Amino acid sequence: MFDTMVLTKAVGAICATFLFFLVGKWIAETVYMPGHDEAHAHAVYPLPPEEGAEPATEEPAEEIDVMALYAEADASAGEGLWRNCRSCHSLEGANGTGPHLDGVVGRQIDAVEGFNYSGALEQLGTTWDVETLFTFLADPRGAAPGTRMSFRGLPDPEDRVNLIKYLEEHPA
Repeated sequence: MFDTMVLTKAVGAICATFLFFLVGKWIAETVYMPGHDEAHAHAVYPLPPEEGAEPATEEPAEEIDVMALYAEADASAGEGLWRNCRSCHSLEGANGTGPHLDGVVGRQIDAVEGFNYSGALEQLGTTWDVETLFTFLADPRGAAPGTRMSFRGLPDPEDRVNLIKYLEEHPA
């Protein structure tokens, strides 16, 4: 009564059911979610603004006095932040994934011998002064688009000045 043909039919029916749902899913995605590329971006329509609503305005970012903040910086707190950097950088004069950072405060940008820079840092200026480092450490890819540095940045201004103070204590 129960032979291999019945078992084969049951397994075939289960596989056909899964195949039916898989093909149905692909068709539904094609119909209801067309393309996820730039060519289909025009298919999304923005909602019109509500009547009487004022357009949203961005508040200007508050100015930070970097040098006043730097005067109160704590190098020992910066030492704890160094753990974010040491996977790619060194303080002993040897290049790693990134250039060595001993003596970086006051050093020329793109000036480490033997390190192949991307060229994106040139738009920051000529010298790694405190203010340039402060801006760069906030968002490296935003400050120097095209940089190969993949670090996401330090959003807290106090963390940035603490790290810069720590780096300044390690001259070349």
